[in-house]
Amino acid sequence: MNNIKVGTSGFSFPDWRGIVYPKALPQKDTLKYYEEELGFDCVEINSTYYTLVSAKAFQSMQEKTSPDFEFIVKGFKGFTHDPFDDRLGTAKPPLKKALEDIDRFNFSIQPLKDAGKLGGILLQFPVFFEPSEKSKEYILTCKNKFKDAPFIIEFRNRAWAREATFKFLRENKIGFCIVDEPKLERLMPFMNEVTTDPAYLRLHGRNKNWFNAKLSERYDYLYSDVELKSFVPEVDKMAQAAQNIYIMFNNCHAGSAIKNALTLKQLLNITIKKNKLF
Repeated sequence: MNNIKVGTSGFSFPDWRGIVYPKALPQKDTLKYYEEELGFDCVEINSTYYTLVSAKAFQSMQEKTSPDFEFIVKGFKGFTHDPFDDRLGTAKPPLKKALEDIDRFNFSIQPLKDAGKLGGILLQFPVFFEPSEKSKEYILTCKNKFKDAPFIIEFRNRAWAREATFKFLRENKIGFCIVDEPKLERLMPFMNEVTTDPAYLRLHGRNKNWFNAKLSERYDYLYSDVELKSFVPEVDKMAQAAQNIYIMFNNCHAGSAIKNALTLKQLLNITIKKNKLF
C-alpha cells in the first residue's frame, strides 16, 4: 500500500490567524495544532530558504510532533539562488561560500535526521539556473553533501523540461519535483515524471500575474474542486512508480493551502479530522 502524505509549504503565517488558527493560539502551539487539530502528518519548511535555521529550532519542531510526522526542508537561497544570480553583480557570492552554507544547513537539520523525521531535502533552483554541464555538476556536488538524505530538485526554468533531465536525475537517484504553477512561457510545465522514491508534487497555484505580483500575492490562488479532482489520476500515476508520495500546497495566501490540502485528502480517500475549515 502506498504511503501518500499531503501537507502545506509552511505552517505559520500571519494571515492564517483567525482563518486557520484561533486568534488566541500561542505561536509556539501552531505546529502542534497543525498536526493534532487539522490532521496533517507532514509539512514543508520554507523559512529555511530565507535564513539558516538553528539546530535548536529543528529540535523544538520535532519534539512538538508525533513519531510518524515528517518534515521536508527547503534549501537556503545562499546555495540555490545567490551563486547564480548575475543581478547581484560583484556581490554574487563564490561557490565556496555556497558549499559552506550547505554544511551549516546540514548541521541544522541533524535533529530531524536523528529522530527519523526528515522526509527529504528540497532544492528549488531559480529561472536563471539553466541546463548545462556546470549546473549538473553543481547539483551532484549538493547531492554528495547531503549524503543519504532523500534529495529532490525543483526547476523553475522550463529549459529543464526534457528527457535528458529525467535521465540525469534517475541515473543519480535524484528526485524530480513535479510542479503545478501558472502556464507562463518561462516556467516549468506540469510533467508527471517520477525519478526516485519518494515522488514529490508541489502545487503553487495558477496566478497568471506571477512575475509582476508581490511575493505575498504570487501564491494568492484557491484551487477549485474541479481542478483538485484532476490531480487524483495524476497521484494514481505517481503511486505506480513510487511507494512514498508527498504532495505539498504552496498557495499559502489566506490559508488557501490548508483548505485545498484538506479537500485533496478527502478526494484521495485519506482520513482527515473534521474541523471548522472543512
